Amino acid sequence: MVAPRGEAAHGHSPAPLGGDAVLVGFARALRSAGVDAGADRLHAFLRAVDELGPALRADVYWAGRLTLCGDRDDLERYERAFAAYFGTGARAGRATPVPPPSRLRLVVRDAAEPRTTSAGDDEGPPTASLASSAEVLRHRDIAELAAADRAQLRRLLAAFALHGESRRSARRRPARRGEVDAHRTVRELLRHGGEPGRLRRHARTERPRRVVLLVDVSGSMAPYADALLRFAHAAARGPRTEVFTIGTRLTRVTRELSHRDPDLAMRAVAAAVPDWRGGTRLGVLLREFLNRWGQRGTARGAVVVVLSDGWERGDPEVLAAQMRRLRRLAHRVIWANPRRARPGYAPLAAGMAAALPSVDAFVDGHSLAALESLAAVVRGADRA
Repeated sequence: MVAPRGEAAHGHSPAPLGGDAVLVGFARALRSAGVDAGADRLHAFLRAVDELGPALRADVYWAGRLTLCGDRDDLERYERAFAAYFGTGARAGRATPVPPPSRLRLVVRDAAEPRTTSAGDDEGPPTASLASSAEVLRHRDIAELAAADRAQLRRLLAAFALHGESRRSARRRPARRGEVDAHRTVRELLRHGGEPGRLRRHARTERPRRVVLLVDVSGSMAPYADALLRFAHAAARGPRTEVFTIGTRLTRVTRELSHRDPDLAMRAVAAAVPDWRGGTRLGVLLREFLNRWGQRGTARGAVVVVLSDGWERGDPEVLAAQMRRLRRLAHRVIWANPRRARPGYAPLAAGMAAALPSVDAFVDGHSLAALESLAAVVRGADRA
């Protein structure tokens, strides 16, 4: 029986069965959405929810919004992540209204207990039964998901964000510390009639590197292609992201993925890509990508991510040569393989074996948790 905090059931106070774990999982989802929900903010969030006692939907919403968000840009990401993780019923990408009060405790419901809702509760509260199912879903193989689980996965992927590793730009900005900005300092002196004033300083700005995603849509990748393209759709919200599909042809789908609505974007991609569930010509298509796009700057200094199982119908030597060429152009090459997490896996496929010597990071790509880890690798968190 789920009871509000502090109430007894059958003469005993019910022990929490994972309320904190659910809230920590929500903070993890926020970090995947691009919100800097670090340890200090998470601690403040947990304390706020604990102080509020029996958790109202609005209490959880506002406790998280006030403690986990650091600036205005975080607010829209918070709305999407809250809707996806707690299942409020709002469409991902739209601002969710303030959730209606529904007094339910954030503990995991017994699987045998039927869910009961009041007549006015038509959206479902952010209970741990919903959130804990999201936690379980994070680690499940995408190829094994049922239709309902895939729908929830799509909501969670819609809240994703992907940023490339930061690099120092040639541009400078005013700063409290750094080199003296001679031009601004002289202008300040002239403005005050030559009277000595405070030295003006500037520092180099940092900006994320371009991210290039090459998504394999061949027949062997069919169980994963939709989820990986939705991951790419979330990534393409950034201005410095390019997305291509690879199979028997190379297709640039950055413009198709620019639709704000994920379903519209997927329909646009389906219409633009002619080689769904076909064969795989990784070496030839990588050469085409480098000839048409890489040499012109798309891959130069970028973080290039290949999402593929590495099956190659062409000559593996061609793939090996083009991977070496890509490695010389890109800042970093990352390969995410959905098959890598399977028991007993070894990169014995000819294409995968040929590519690996030129890969900086070889990671899983089979689950939501694996994609979250991939996003961290793209940000350079594994090298911090």
